[in-house]
Amino acid sequence: MTTGEDTLTCSDCGLVNCYRRDRQFPPFCQGEAADPDLVGAVLDRYQDGGPDAIQARAAIEVEGTYYGRLTRVEEIIAFANRIGAVRIGIATCVGLMAETRVFVRILKAHGLAPHTVICKVGSVDKTRIGVPESLKVQPGCHEALCNPILQAGLLNRRKTQLNVIVGLCVGHDSLFIKHSDAPVTTLITKDRVLGHNPAAALYTSGFYYKRLLNPEPGKKL
Repeated sequence: MTTGEDTLTCSDCGLVNCYRRDRQFPPFCQGEAADPDLVGAVLDRYQDGGPDAIQARAAIEVEGTYYGRLTRVEEIIAFANRIGAVRIGIATCVGLMAETRVFVRILKAHGLAPHTVICKVGSVDKTRIGVPESLKVQPGCHEALCNPILQAGLLNRRKTQLNVIVGLCVGHDSLFIKHSDAPVTTLITKDRVLGHNPAAALYTSGFYYKRLLNPEPGKKL
């Protein structure tokens, strides 16, 4: 096991000199110690005029133009406009269809063409992929698995230009991002306990969710 400065990362730094360069970099700064070839190759991606460069500039422009003024719904529209995306894919959770319908109406009002695919598309029972009946939310009945790979595949066929996640489960969102041809952003991050505001667990970690910092010995979630 490594020890010392090679185990320290950005969360151990309280300086954040990388943002304004008005302080000093710590000795363990990953950016300063990075392979120059890697740094150069990444910079080339931002400068070569390709899709990565277009998206990076669009994101910067949206941030700089509307900082603190737009909701995330509006930022998605502004970003889509700047990368020339008209066909907008929506990978939605079955439990957030009401929110998705409102989002679709907003996108259409702004001249965009949304196409929605629900997580249960294909209606494949969970047992078909080896999940025991006991792990269903409601054992004993047909319970379709979330199908993020099919969601991505259907949106790929539609040749969507930007895909938006609306409340996919942890892990399912990862699979969707992995298999999506179009760039992916998130509108809603699912957290059933905290009303889809997962950051609340961090804000309350000193009081209500203090248990997160003191897990039971030997017990894993």
